[in-house]
Formats: sequence, C-alpha cells, structure tokens
Amino acid sequence: MISPLQIFARKKRDQTPLAMLALYDAPSARIACDAGLDAILVGDSIGNTLLGYDSTLPVTLDDIALHTGAVARGVKASHRPDVAIVADMPFGSYATPELAASGAVKLLQAGAHAVKIEGTPKGVFEKLAEVGVPAMGHIGFTPQSMLMFDSVVQGRTAEQGAQLLEEAQWIAERGAFGLVLEAMTSDVAARITGSLAISTVGIGAGAGCDGQVLVWHDAVGLTPQMFRFAKNFADTAHLWHEAIGAYVSQVQTREFPTPQHAWEMSEEELKVWENIADLEPLDEQPF
Repeated sequence: MISPLQIFARKKRDQTPLAMLALYDAPSARIACDAGLDAILVGDSIGNTLLGYDSTLPVTLDDIALHTGAVARGVKASHRPDVAIVADMPFGSYATPELAASGAVKLLQAGAHAVKIEGTPKGVFEKLAEVGVPAMGHIGFTPQSMLMFDSVVQGRTAEQGAQLLEEAQWIAERGAFGLVLEAMTSDVAARITGSLAISTVGIGAGAGCDGQVLVWHDAVGLTPQMFRFAKNFADTAHLWHEAIGAYVSQVQTREFPTPQHAWEMSEEELKVWENIADLEPLDEQPF
C-alpha cells in the first residue's frame, strides 16, 4: 500500500502546488475530496471556527480525535478515499515526548495518516519517528504560542529570517515529511522552501511554498471576519441564510411538511386502532 502522504513529496518533485484545507466533518471532507483536494488538515482551528473559542488553546486531544474520525469517514465515502489526513496535536498534548507519542497514536487510530506539531519541542519528532508516526512541522506564527508573540507576521527582520530557516532545517533533520509555514514574509518562506528537501505548505506565507492550506470556513465564505491571507472562493453564508429563512417561513405557514414528507397508517389499521382506543374518527386534518 502506498502511503497517502506521498502526495507531499510527489507534488514538490513535480513542482505542482499542493492544495490543502483545514476542515473537521464528514460531509465537508467528502465534498472536498470529490472536488480534487490533495490533503486535509484536521486543525485545532476548530476551536475558533466550530467550538466558539477565541483561540486554539482550549482544544483537547479528544476534540481532535473525534473530528479526525469524522473526516476519515467522509474521505472514505468520497470518490477519492486515499486523500491524506493530517491531524493537529493540540496545546499541551506534546509537552513531553512520551505524551506526544501516546496522543499521536490515538489520532492515527482515529483515522489520521500523520500528525502536526507546532514549534521545535525537544525530543518529540524523534519519539514520533521511533513509534512509527509520520510528523509534520509548523513554524512562523504558531497559534498555540500566541501569548509569546509581539506580532503575527514573522520574518520581518534578517535575524528572524535566519532563526526561521534554522528551525525549518532542524525539523527536517528530525524526520518530518512536511512543514507548515504560517504568517511569515514571502521572502523567508521561499528561501526555506528552496533549502529543504521536504514539502512546505504555506498559510499567509506567499506563493513560494510547495503548497497552500486554508481553513474551510474561510474558503467557502462562512467566516465573518477574514484574515489578510485568507480568501472567500464562494459566499455560501447567504445561501445558508436563505435556506433557513425559507424553512422557517414554510413551517410557520404549514407549507412544510406536505403529505409527501410523511407516512400514513392504512385505512384498515386506522379503523382497528380507533376501535381499540375508542377514538373519534378524524374526518380531516385539524388545521
């Protein structure tokens, strides 16, 4: 069996940009796969997009495992059941190499093909390799460390650029198959991409990366406030609004449901029931 993760190396080798989305449920995964998506990230961005948090910090390993399973089932139900699935390791889940290994195994058992780790935690990438878990790195602006940053965009200075390049090489040397570059200057991201044998996937890091990742809710127009690096490729929010408005209206006017949306007891069984329960016959609907 060829690993679905081979898409990352193949796309880099062919110099064809990889398209990845962060999404969290089976229907979205099925639609995205059928539309030609290369890879899926079950991101801890679920905290902001679905769970109502103002950051990723409250997201738990159980949250990610639950949604990884849902995504995996959606991928299998699509016409492209071998699309790669990478699951985020949430805040606190890789505080030690042993904790990281335990959590990563849980995510692979839920259906992921690999996990993603933010930053350069000591011993974690090595431990994951030891237990056979493919790992992806993530540098630049790392949301789980948001309290440590003075600004979002990284790599604005030569010193920062040098540090990011060093971090990227450090992660690649420890066996990661890919690296997310988030919110950094295009110059630095392109230099990192050119220096590495592994694939880079950018989000707010310019067009010089080997691929791009975007949050599903941003791509389909469900996010109220957009980041500079995101783009609505369709405005589906108004379609949801119209659909729910039509549903409410038809319920209130009794246009829905109609007889075609319901089932009826046979006349014979209805008479039997009326006799058993001593019911008055219903000549017509009560409304």
